[in-house]
Amino acid sequence: MRTQLLKFTCLLTFAASPALADEWPPVEARLLQPREGLGNVLAKLERGERVRVAYFGGSITAANGWRPMTMKWFREKYPKAQVEEIHAAIGGTPSLLGAFRNRRDVLDKEPDLVFVEFSVNDGWIRPPLLHQTMEGIVRQTWIADPWCDICFVYTFRVGYEKELRERRCPRAPSGHERVAAHYGIPGINVALRVVELEEEGKLVFKLPRGEKDAEGRIVFSNDGVHPTKAGHEVYTDVIGESMTVLAEMARPGPHFLVRPFDEGNYEDAKLVDLEPSMFHGSWKKMDVTRGLGKRFHNRLPVIWHGGAPGDAVSFKFKGTTCKVYDLLGPDGGRIKITLDGKEQRPRDRFDHYCTYHRLADMGIADNVPDTVHTVRLEIMKEQPDRESVLSRVRDKPNFNPKKYDGTNMWVGYIMLRGELVD
Repeated sequence: MRTQLLKFTCLLTFAASPALADEWPPVEARLLQPREGLGNVLAKLERGERVRVAYFGGSITAANGWRPMTMKWFREKYPKAQVEEIHAAIGGTPSLLGAFRNRRDVLDKEPDLVFVEFSVNDGWIRPPLLHQTMEGIVRQTWIADPWCDICFVYTFRVGYEKELRERRCPRAPSGHERVAAHYGIPGINVALRVVELEEEGKLVFKLPRGEKDAEGRIVFSNDGVHPTKAGHEVYTDVIGESMTVLAEMARPGPHFLVRPFDEGNYEDAKLVDLEPSMFHGSWKKMDVTRGLGKRFHNRLPVIWHGGAPGDAVSFKFKGTTCKVYDLLGPDGGRIKITLDGKEQRPRDRFDHYCTYHRLADMGIADNVPDTVHTVRLEIMKEQPDRESVLSRVRDKPNFNPKKYDGTNMWVGYIMLRGELVD
């Protein structure tokens, strides 16, 4: 284990006020904000040592794109170093889930550098939550290892070009940049380069898959969000250029935690194991060698499955925030949530995108008083309304209605800001 080092400086830093989202002005957009740099990891690379690089984000990072491309760049630039990848990206997930899974999916693997990319998936999150979740990731990381470097990466989606043309960051990357500036973390705005190329007539934001631009411009994406290979190459070029600049100013040293930007940050967010005593009914652990158990084993080592109405999970916790880390799917059910004896609105483990199963989280309690709370989750007899998906797929070849029939729930962890209570 690495030596744990944690010091709090007495710097007079500005802490976030409880301002409304609209009161937060946008932040200037620059390709690179070097700040305090990445001195530790770049020094290790120069010395030819073993280096572990973590990629923490959503589908843009999970894709076979800038993540493996930058790994190749590091290995070619520093051939004597042993550069290893930590793949910690999950499609469709924001920094809110990231703050809970950071310890298990990233920090337990002892990275030397963490790229954090949530600027597109955080687009729906408003301050102060936007600040709190990203700050939680930062503080968790430097509590675990003050020598680990962090770099924020801001990616592009159609809709971000309005602000970027004015050289302003959209809401999510603006929020990320405030946190980055507070802690001296470098920020690389690959989205800005996409807009610069479009302004120069060298790139088009979106064309349908298979179509080529008549003027020979770079086709950035087919859907306005997920880059093509050429789009990922744009990202990689910007990151490589930024690493070259950062290498020139590299100064190794530990990162010291300053006063929090927001006292409500998610430094305490964590994943907690479910215990057999919490389950009532026909729940079973899924087989990790096949099916959904195998598919999601890398993120949820244990998945509990309940499929009958009345199957329930119950537990107590002392804290302020509680969710479950689970799956959505085409045969997902409807869940009744009871918190402190009061029934909440049902939650469906199915949504508009559920032609397949994917990782998700289900909220139970958010910013409740820091006291003991009781939770009961129960599978309902009624199923979700699946017409939003069925209307798109029922006329397709090989349509199987049984795929969209079920009262299933799959849970892997409790997400807590607090502690379980017996």
